[in-house]
Amino acid sequence: MKVALITIGDEILIGQIVDTNSAWMAHKLTLAGFEVREKISIGDDASQIRNTIDEAFKRVDVVLTTGGLGPTKDDITKKTLCDYYGTELVFSDEVLDNIKGIVSDPAKINELTRNQAFVPKDCTVIQNKVGTAPVTWFEREGKILVSMPGVPLEMQWVMEAEVIPRLQAHYKQEAYLFKVFLVSGYTESALAIHLTEFENNLPADFGLAYLPSPGIMKLRLFVQGEQRQPEFVRQVELLEKKLGNALLCEEDIPLEKILGNILKQKGLTLATAESCTGGHIAHKVTSISGSSAYFEGCVVSYSNKVKTSVLNVPGSAIENNGAVSEEVVRAMAKGVAQLMSTDCAISVSGIAGPDGGTPDKPVGTVWICTQFKGKQLAQKYQLGRIRDVNILRATNYAMLQLLEMLK
Repeated sequence: MKVALITIGDEILIGQIVDTNSAWMAHKLTLAGFEVREKISIGDDASQIRNTIDEAFKRVDVVLTTGGLGPTKDDITKKTLCDYYGTELVFSDEVLDNIKGIVSDPAKINELTRNQAFVPKDCTVIQNKVGTAPVTWFEREGKILVSMPGVPLEMQWVMEAEVIPRLQAHYKQEAYLFKVFLVSGYTESALAIHLTEFENNLPADFGLAYLPSPGIMKLRLFVQGEQRQPEFVRQVELLEKKLGNALLCEEDIPLEKILGNILKQKGLTLATAESCTGGHIAHKVTSISGSSAYFEGCVVSYSNKVKTSVLNVPGSAIENNGAVSEEVVRAMAKGVAQLMSTDCAISVSGIAGPDGGTPDKPVGTVWICTQFKGKQLAQKYQLGRIRDVNILRATNYAMLQLLEMLK
């Protein structure tokens, strides 16, 4: 069954907020077996809303909208849908009772809040249990439109609790089978070449999608239909064998969680010494709940003074080789591991850009050293010229390098 997602709000078009709703909805709908054909963002304009719905229904069976259901004058979706379906707003005591249950202090229910209880006459009203804006379900000539709040928490609740179950009851959909593989050591093109034979031999309706990110590749193997489960399992096994040691994980989770899981399983501790990444590796590691079990701390040794005075990097190593060098990152890793008494260490020094490069060490030159129980691996990486991207890449390469040692 084909679905279109329409997010409504001027704030989306001017970049004041990022549309996360459509991405979340598309993911959940796909898992439920629905085919999301398009995602559209439009402003708070009645004619644009009507025209967009009209055009979408030429291509899909279900239209889901979010936004424009608040109590203020710029929230016009509800009235526009009344015009579109040739109906009128009527007051609903049931919606008002729901609003009273949501608002903890009855004194805060003002005229604008009370107006939320006006709903289109000819629709099915779905009570919003986490907000004051009701959800409306229209069904005409085999086509369904559902209007939901734009507040992500409210939309997500109603989608999971009400909308998807109702759509599944209305349209019998086949399950979407998929598995994500995280792979290291390949560029997108190199991995595609490596998997050419596997892809050519995939059964009908199976697909393999490539999703590149700095330092790693994500593969998604997928097929529609629960009856394909035995063949899906067989293809997963074939792909696992083909990927071999390049396979990091069979779950779409961040590198920092993979690294944290291994450190926790092995009972190991980690510290980082960071120059050009400015603590970004430590930030990623500590973004995982429970990281205090294995992460001790970080020294942001941005200046040479901190490298020598805190991490005991020999001044001669910096004078003879420069701060961005193998000798310096080796000393940084050793110094931070000793300082924090850890089993593992990561150190990074580089030229993130956009300036600061030299002919010998251009922008994007990064040295990374990883240490595990006294043994070290130091590698030089030549990244790009965009500062933010270089920091992200260096962070991922550093975690991948330590993961390789821990294997």
